[in-house]
Amino acid sequence: LSPPRAPKTMADTKLIGFGNPLLDISAVVEQDVLDKWGAKLNDAILAEDKHKPMYAELAESHPVEYIAGGATQNSIRVAQWVMGKPGSTAFVGCVGKDQFGDKLEQAARGDGVNAAYMKHPETPTGTCAVLVKGGERSLVANLSAANCYEISHYETAEIQELVTAANIVYCAGFFLTVSPPTMIALGKHVAEKHKTFCLNLSAPFICQFFKDPLLSVMPYVDFLFGNESEAAEFGKAMGWGEELDVVALKAAAMPKESGSRPRGVVFT
Repeated sequence: LSPPRAPKTMADTKLIGFGNPLLDISAVVEQDVLDKWGAKLNDAILAEDKHKPMYAELAESHPVEYIAGGATQNSIRVAQWVMGKPGSTAFVGCVGKDQFGDKLEQAARGDGVNAAYMKHPETPTGTCAVLVKGGERSLVANLSAANCYEISHYETAEIQELVTAANIVYCAGFFLTVSPPTMIALGKHVAEKHKTFCLNLSAPFICQFFKDPLLSVMPYVDFLFGNESEAAEFGKAMGWGEELDVVALKAAAMPKESGSRPRGVVFT
């Protein structure tokens, strides 16, 4: 049997995610590989010029697995599996007009997710090296086309119909590196319509280097997620210290655009 396909109609959409669609290149590696590329376990970084050769080298030196990925897209695919009915979820981000982009769309739609990608004509689809050692992993993301998402795509009739239909919006903090204006526009819609906005801190570097965009979105956040290292970094950036209970309570008490319910904070 062929896999279920997400419909083009938007009425059934309950959950929509905005983020960076990436093709994961996953391999089990040795410590010297991590050291060579300056990668740390249980961490995620954006690729610099020095990382560009890593993807081809990894494929040549190790058995690799290609997986449709990106933090938000992965979360949406799992949610779609839980919800069951094709088209209950949608995902928006930017890919290239290339084979990797086609693979990502096929994988998402095959899972029942309505993949509504912006397709960049010149920039290739983004990739992410997933370096696995001892049950932990390090992520090195080369955003490429994912970094090209523009709010003009968000403003199209197709995406507006999806956003209008959805009750819950989910974004990873990684999208703060790409299009804060889109996230703010989403937040304003959610606050106005009394919907739910969920944000994941995603990685310590988001709190370190993208604090201002993060703070611009926080007033719209109904649920904030993060792990203990991200929470500690958020606390340091805000001058609250690194005690998780203190950081959680202070994050929950930050100003909120919608006063209809308190902010929930989940640190794991």
